[in-house]
This record gives sequence, structure tokens and C-alpha cells, in this order.
Amino acid sequence: MNLTERILEDMKTAMRQRREVELSTLRLLRAAMKNKQIDLKHELSDEETVAVVKTQLKQLKDSMESFIAGSRQDLLDHAKEEEAVLSKYLPSQMSDADLEALVGKTLQEAGAASPADMGKAMGAAMKAVQGQADGARVKALVEKLLS
Repeated sequence: MNLTERILEDMKTAMRQRREVELSTLRLLRAAMKNKQIDLKHELSDEETVAVVKTQLKQLKDSMESFIAGSRQDLLDHAKEEEAVLSKYLPSQMSDADLEALVGKTLQEAGAASPADMGKAMGAAMKAVQGQADGARVKALVEKLLS
């Protein structure tokens, strides 16, 4: 079963079990996936589906920052529930130790040694990580290793 089918099955289960937050979150995700599918003019692969999930999570995190700034705890709680639903569809994240070892090795291979090499270093590091770590984590680690 690919990721798109799994999301559809989970949506049906949420519908049957009347889990409203999960159902509404998955409906929004399916709509975003459908829009991406229309843009690409083909069925989404698992990698493309994960990219859509990441986009949805990023939008949700931006909204959460606004809710915090606006002191809207009710909306923040709802957004955290949605974040938990979406996070199930992302690949597992690397541990900090594994990430540091991989990025360190990648920076040596790329020849990045100073903050001036940040662009080259980030490109190589993100390619090596292959979605197993958040870009913000990778950026912070690359900055730390290059300084």
C-alpha cells in the first residue's frame, strides 16, 4: 500500500470512528494532494506525497506561531492535534548523533570549511539527509560545524 492509499484508508477510518480533527485534517491533506496531482499531471509518488505533507506541516507551524502571538490557546491546541495527525505520514527522523555524523562527513566531502561555503554545504547536506531530518535542524548543525 502506498502512502496515498494509506491516507485514504486512514481518512475512511476516521470517518467511521467520528474522529473529527483527524478527518478534517486528512480532508485538507487530500485536497492539497489533489491540487499537486493536477499541477504535475500524474499520480503522486510517495516522495511527492511526503513533500505535500511537509508543505502542510510548514503552513500549520506558521499558523501556530500566529496563534501564540495572538494568545489564541484554543486554536493552538487544535493546530497541535492536526500536527500530530500529519506527522504520522512523514519518514522517521534521524537522531541528533546520526545527523551530526552524516552532515560532518558530507561537509568534508564537499570541501566546505567556512561560513562562506554555507550554500554549497547546505545543498550537499540536504541531499545526503534525503528528508530524514528537518531543514531547520540541518541548517543549525551546518552553521555550528562551519563556525
